[in-house]
Amino acid sequence: MARGTLRVYLGAAPGVGKTYAMLGEGHRRLERGTDVVVGFVETHGRAHTAKLIEGLEVIPRRHLEYRGGSFPEMDVDAVLARHPRVALVDELAHTNIPGSRNAKRWADVDELLDAGIDVVTTVNIQHLESLNDVVESITGVRQQETVPDDVVRRADQIELVDMSPQALRRRMAHGNVYAPEKVDAALAHYFRVGNLTALRELALLWVADRVDAALETYRAEHAISESWPARERVVVALSGGPEGDGLIRRGARIAERAMGGELLALHVSRSDGLSGAAPDTLARQRQLVESLGGTWHSVIGDDVGVAILEFARGVNASQIVLGAPRRGRFGSLVSPGPGPAVVRDSGEIDVHIVTHEQRGRGGGQPRPESRLGSRRRLSGWALAVIGPLVLTLVLHLTRDAHGLPTVLLLFLALTVGVALVGGMAPAVVAALASGLLANYFFTPPTFTFTVAEPENALAIGVLVGVAIAVSVVVDLAARRTIEASRARAEADTLSTLAGSVLQGGDAVPALLNRLRESFNLTSAVLQGREDGGHGWREIGAARAEDAGVPAGSTADDSRTTLVVSDDLRLVLGGRALSAEDTRVANVVAAQLETVTERDRLRADAHLARAEKERTAIRTALLAAVSHDLRTPLAGIKAGASSLRATDVRLAPEDQRELLEEIEDSADRLQSLVDNLLDLSRLDAGAVNPQLAPVALDEVVPHAMRGLPTDRITLDVPDTLPLVLADEGLLERALANILENAVRYSRSRPVSVSAAAVPGRAVVRIADRGPGVPDDRKPDIFRAFQRLGDAPAGQGIGLGLAVARGFVEANGGSLEAEDTPGGGLTLVLTVPLAAEPTEMSPDAEDADQRGTPAAGAATGGPT
Repeated sequence: MARGTLRVYLGAAPGVGKTYAMLGEGHRRLERGTDVVVGFVETHGRAHTAKLIEGLEVIPRRHLEYRGGSFPEMDVDAVLARHPRVALVDELAHTNIPGSRNAKRWADVDELLDAGIDVVTTVNIQHLESLNDVVESITGVRQQETVPDDVVRRADQIELVDMSPQALRRRMAHGNVYAPEKVDAALAHYFRVGNLTALRELALLWVADRVDAALETYRAEHAISESWPARERVVVALSGGPEGDGLIRRGARIAERAMGGELLALHVSRSDGLSGAAPDTLARQRQLVESLGGTWHSVIGDDVGVAILEFARGVNASQIVLGAPRRGRFGSLVSPGPGPAVVRDSGEIDVHIVTHEQRGRGGGQPRPESRLGSRRRLSGWALAVIGPLVLTLVLHLTRDAHGLPTVLLLFLALTVGVALVGGMAPAVVAALASGLLANYFFTPPTFTFTVAEPENALAIGVLVGVAIAVSVVVDLAARRTIEASRARAEADTLSTLAGSVLQGGDAVPALLNRLRESFNLTSAVLQGREDGGHGWREIGAARAEDAGVPAGSTADDSRTTLVVSDDLRLVLGGRALSAEDTRVANVVAAQLETVTERDRLRADAHLARAEKERTAIRTALLAAVSHDLRTPLAGIKAGASSLRATDVRLAPEDQRELLEEIEDSADRLQSLVDNLLDLSRLDAGAVNPQLAPVALDEVVPHAMRGLPTDRITLDVPDTLPLVLADEGLLERALANILENAVRYSRSRPVSVSAAAVPGRAVVRIADRGPGVPDDRKPDIFRAFQRLGDAPAGQGIGLGLAVARGFVEANGGSLEAEDTPGGGLTLVLTVPLAAEPTEMSPDAEDADQRGTPAAGAATGGPT
């Protein structure tokens, strides 16, 4: 059976008319002869919506009982049994009443779709899961009912139901959305113009993204490679030159002119990885792109123009921004750059060639030096000068043994050797000298620069040309080898430094230390500007003396300062850095800026989280004081007032009952106040346990004081070894656990058992109450958490939080697990006291108490 189709009416805000639109679609399909039923529609008392249901078949709702009330829900079984062609189901994000077939209505809809039924449904933009936090920050209201975005995105059709904020507010003022008594409050809060405008923008952008994804899917399925400029996408091609900043800003301005325009920065790297731009320049330009709301992309391609066009067509770009070539006139004739090819083959994509200050001034990366040592260069020049003379002498003495071709080949071999030893310049000199000597001494007529045979002249010319070409190739290969070695060294350095960042916590000191070690520096100091803007303060530093390496006095005088940003700089001491080293150091400086900003944001987030937790505790404490603490106070006051009343004579039994109520209320009040004080001590870190050997068989009975002992089954042998704990804190922790277990055990017995295992004692308090689901077990140890099932006035959710704090302060742990057969078991572990030696006084005390000897300490029940 084919799966049904899903049509979603997405409302920009409540009251825009999405349910009205859904019912109108139902009537249109019914008029065309389609079998349509109303699975569930919520009118919210709106007369126009209720009237539109008329004429449509309505599936009766299913009523569920919950907490003493009856609630209507969609009868999924009835809809499946009816099996219409189309079902109208309102409020996709609705949460069903417990006991329903599914927890969420979107799961009901999914079941209908699996049965082959087409569904038309509604949902508001604020109910999408991904936008829940955004909507809360805008409106101040957190939506409790949400639907996963993927459920809506999978819809076959999504139609936005929109209305201007002013029109919606007028509709509300006319009483078409809410009852008259609710209109003023709604208009003053949720339905403010600013809120409605923001919700409208969220809905439009979300639907636009959905439409854009659908367009990309269609183009991929139909193999459409041409650009369809449905949305302005501006690709800025960057070479890594100084003109890049201007190109990025020009592209951003072009994208801003179009609503919803996108900025995409593209850098094309050569496949050999040797002719790319400076990494620090690219890193800075990438930060600029991201600060302007754009995205950064890197591709590899030997033909830059082709790579730019392929990328632009792949992202469905509408415009390309290129910089004018930096080469001069002669250089542009030899290599015009990617601009002409991009313009020629761009097709429907607009191309902007942007002029800049660097145009025509030359460009490209600086040509690397051969880096040959002075001894090798001198050897090359010596060989270039002496070699041709020596070879000429040898060949002249043996001229009868070989002809002109052999002479020319030997001179060519000599030139290649000179290129390998000394580089291109000596090789060119050797090639010219070899040509002249071969002509003068070995080409007829000899001992003259005249060449009788044209063939010999051609041979000498080929000798010089090939010699020079070979020397150029050899020199270029040597330069490429040096470039590759430096690129590999830089990559290794940057990889090592990046690994320092990934190590976590102390990324700034690790980066600085790696930088100091990599470049053999005496110090690397990151400084930030003082708050007043005057002077600099040290953020992080790595110095040679800190690592036990003596710093040289002369090297310390050389310092390099790299400006990272207006408020950040990197000071390097020890030696002057070369241009290549400075380039890598600039990349590290950019990383340091990112890490510093990350650490600042992390610290701000930590402070915000701590403040949020403190605010939550203050709010919960206020609620506790205003409600839970007032309950026992009210009982005390009511009892005291009744006892003081003079107009009513109370029987002795009534007086005794009132006094018991006052005493019970005072005990509850005392318990609540004690827990609040204990929690404040734990939060302030003011709990200082006095650890000493303690006997569990004495502590547990003391913790049961005030509790119904007939409901507690105790199994704590007096043969257990002593535990190391603060007796008062351990007793308070056990008292809170036992009180919690008795309260939730619902008149069933609570069992307390203890046993010793290697190194610690284990106390298990098991109740037969309703239990706690596995995913909620961690919540029971959080302050002010009662899981919604505690009777009013029976605690404020602090008992177990305080108990865990006291247990952990004693070096133990408190965990929750299920009781076999139903219920909750709290497992408390505390460390055992050190076993006394045979001759110590403590051992004699232990024997008098009946504690087993060493070696039998863990022989108790398990």
